[in-house]
Amino acid sequence: MKTRLLLPAAGMGLRLGCDGPKALVDLDGRPMLAVTLDRFAGLDLALPVIITAPADFFPLFDAALANARPALPWRLVAGGADRQESVALGLAVLEGDADIVVIHDAARPFVAAQSILDSITAAQAHGAATVAVPVVDTILEADAEAFLAATPDRSRLWACQTPQTFRLEVILEAHRRAAAEGHCGTDDASLVRRMGLPVKLVRGTPENIKVTTPYDLRTARWMVREGKP
Repeated sequence: MKTRLLLPAAGMGLRLGCDGPKALVDLDGRPMLAVTLDRFAGLDLALPVIITAPADFFPLFDAALANARPALPWRLVAGGADRQESVALGLAVLEGDADIVVIHDAARPFVAAQSILDSITAAQAHGAATVAVPVVDTILEADAEAFLAATPDRSRLWACQTPQTFRLEVILEAHRRAAAEGHCGTDDASLVRRMGLPVKLVRGTPENIKVTTPYDLRTARWMVREGKP
């Protein structure tokens, strides 16, 4: 099956305290996006990688990536107003040119190759899959006034990661329905599940962090310097 990679990278780094695209923050001398791209080197992917990014920053993305020399060629596609729209715009470029699409956050530069491969295998078998990890903390559900409302059974709870991998026709239809119904989800797998289709959970690793806060960025820079994972 022809497998393509889509990296949403249109988010700005406001919570990181920077005024540019989050995907281009420095990780020990290289833009985070280049570090993420390198994680997919050596896998059986059809190229180029599709990267959704803010159109006004295309020259900055091209220059940063060219200087960093990531392992895979890329093509920039203008992102939308939010992540869901950006993914939909990237999927539109892939329509008719892929069987399987791997969607991975550009801000997760430490994904394991085995997690990627497992998600592809699961999507081939089930149509949709997401990498996730069982939660280790007790999760509390609060009411509107921040009082404890319920304590869900931790044994059934997983923390969502990426990649999320799909048969292309499945995720295209999920996005079309969400757009038509005005629904905005927090991830792509949830759009598939709301259609009533199964989504297989693939066990990931705790190192597959998403760089969102200044603490995450400090952690990521340390991981790069220490050669982890």
